[in-house]
Amino acid sequence: MDGTYDALPQDLRTYLTARITPDAAHRHQAAGKAAAATHKTMVATRLTRPDGSQRKLAVIATGELVEGNGRLLAYTAPWFTGSATDPLPPRDDPRRRTFNLDMIAAGWAATFLIYPSLPSASDLTLLLNEADAAWAQLRGAWTQFGADLLLGYEYRACIKLGVKDLHDDPAKAIGQAYQRVCVDLRTMTEVGLYGYHQVPPQHRLWIWAKDINQAHKDLPIAT
Repeated sequence: MDGTYDALPQDLRTYLTARITPDAAHRHQAAGKAAAATHKTMVATRLTRPDGSQRKLAVIATGELVEGNGRLLAYTAPWFTGSATDPLPPRDDPRRRTFNLDMIAAGWAATFLIYPSLPSASDLTLLLNEADAAWAQLRGAWTQFGADLLLGYEYRACIKLGVKDLHDDPAKAIGQAYQRVCVDLRTMTEVGLYGYHQVPPQHRLWIWAKDINQAHKDLPIAT
């Protein structure tokens, strides 16, 4: 707020300073540990067959596979063999749900939809409905750590903005922190590189700036 980041809109600076509380980093890290513990228990429970034996974990890679930071982007779910003793449940059976979806439904993960790696229409609707319910009902992290909990991408952006020596060039830090355009999925309205805070977390669609022109051709985005 001292003028260093005047290149950022005032409303975004006000939003960030309100969220960067003295315990913001601690809460973010504690939420991550709690989410990891929840995921571990969830996986162990759902991979256990009625007879006590263990299923394998299915890893379904997305179209992008490994992203720019070297992370594998994938959906995970219980692996059913399809045998007489381990039949594949019907498509809409809760046992078929991905762990990604259930973590969001439990309030221990936030949606992070990035074009063009998007689920099918039906899966996207299910995801958004579960995310909306988790947010509205303050499940998981939202109740334990607060609605102002710094999400992963916000935490990383703050680290990039808060480098010790800016070399009198805060624009470089801003450019590294904000490279994705946000679209409000409720109205398909583009809110730009710096307007994501205007949209509830569960309704944010992200588009890399380099992909925005193609996204406008593929999606009904309003500006």
